[in-house]
Order: sequence, then structure tokens, then C-alpha cells
Amino acid sequence: MTSDFELFEVREPEAQSIPFVYNSPHSGRRYPVSFLEQSQLDGISIRRSEDHFVDELFSAAPRMGAPLLMAHFPRAYVDVNREPYELDPRMFSESLPSYANSQSPRVVGGLGTIPRIVAENMEIYGRRITLAEAMERIDRCYKPYHVCLRRLIARTHARFGFGVLIDCHSMPGNIRVAGSGVRPDFIVGDRYGTSASAELSHAALQFLEELGFNAVRNKPYAGGFITEHYGRPARGLHALQIEVNRSLYIDEASLQKRPDFDALAGSISIFMEQMAAFVEDYAGETALAAE
Repeated sequence: MTSDFELFEVREPEAQSIPFVYNSPHSGRRYPVSFLEQSQLDGISIRRSEDHFVDELFSAAPRMGAPLLMAHFPRAYVDVNREPYELDPRMFSESLPSYANSQSPRVVGGLGTIPRIVAENMEIYGRRITLAEAMERIDRCYKPYHVCLRRLIARTHARFGFGVLIDCHSMPGNIRVAGSGVRPDFIVGDRYGTSASAELSHAALQFLEELGFNAVRNKPYAGGFITEHYGRPARGLHALQIEVNRSLYIDEASLQKRPDFDALAGSISIFMEQMAAFVEDYAGETALAAE
């Protein structure tokens, strides 16, 4: 792949003053022309998998003293919140290598590392693509992105003795919690307690609820590959996935921002400040140790 745009970006604070790394892996909205030419979807449909403007909702991170990593390439092109080789054999003109994971639930659902569909179950491609193209996307986008994310987390952990990764996402407005019919405004995912301490998760839920939002934990989104892979509470590395309901801030048909977009971004900034203060108060204490 050749590209005329930066594939991803780190927005750094003047000096990192809090042990947080913010990550927006799915808000990329710069689509390579060659990819659009391959796709059978129109310009709006191809964007249905985006975490629309999530990078902007969490853009206060550098001002607060934390780096913000964000992809510019779109999730429909390559998804960095997957294992590196979750590949769907139905998509390719050649056989997959033996190390590919072709049986994961995400692959079966069409949402592997190289997605087959966008979120509303619409097929991206009208014909099979080459395996070489998939590998090129993984080599040029996926691998460097994770190298960058690992460095940010390692740097933070070395500087502060622990670190908190906030993986920032959005979800469709029609999402409901199974068995209750509740429509959450936010979902805090910690891989069912394995990627972050319970105290950190509970604090996030409490702060969001105090801001007037309906917040739930792990249902229906508990966190993806990034949360699972980087969250190591026993080593002082905590990872939370935050899902924001898109209907709060965009028109989901036109993908345009709603008038109250800035108000939501302001509330999220308050939430980020509260999380930073909470971690500062409890740094080094057993409250943030693995249970």
C-alpha cells in the first residue's frame, strides 16, 4: 500500500504528568483510494464500522498530561483491535498460512483483522482479494501501530511504576443490555475483571453515572484484543475499554455531529480528570493491585 497520509498519530502532552495512555484505534477516517475502488459500498456505508469522532471526544488527553494515540486508517481497511492474523479464508484468492486464526468468533462474524463486512453486515468486497494485500496492510499499518502503543505503555509504566490504558470506542445507538432492555450510554469493559482492577472499573462507572449517564460494565462489550493483550493488573498495567453510545453525539444516518457534541466532549473531559485524580490518590496502594 502506498499512502499520501500519515497512518496514525500520537498527540503528546508537553510533559506526561499522569500514568495514562489514551488510544483510539477505530476512529480513522482517511480511506485509501485503492481500497475505495475495491469496495462495492458507497461512501457512507463503508464508514459504518468507524468509531466516529471518538478521537475528538477524548482529545483533552494531551492537555491533561497523557498521550493520545489514534489511527488515521479506517477499521474497515485493517482492524488493530484483533490478533495480527485473524483472517477469513472466504475473503482470499489463496490459502491462508498455518499460523492464521481463521476460526475465531470475530472472523466467523466477518470482523477479523482484515474485515469482510462493515458493522451492519454489508459485504465490503465484490470479489476475493489477494493474501499479499492483507499481509501488506498488516505490515504497514497493524504492526507499526502496536509497536507504537507498546512503547507508550512501557514508557508510562517505567516512569510512574504503573499505567492505565484507556481504549476508546463507540457503539451503535440500538445496543441493549441482554435481559434488561437497558440502553447504555457508556460501557466500561475490563475483560470481566482480568484487564484492570475492580476498583478502577467501579470508579469509572461511578464517575460516568454521577455525570448523568447510564453506564454498565462488560455487557455487551467486555473489551477486545487490545484490552485483553495489554491489561496486566498483577504487573501494574490496567486496561479499560470505554464504549460511547453514538446516538449521544451523531446522527447515525448522516454521520454528522449533533449540536450537543461539544457538551458530551466536555463531560468526557471531566470524566478523564476524575479518573486521573482517582489514580493519583490510589497510586501505589493495594486498591490497584490484582485481586
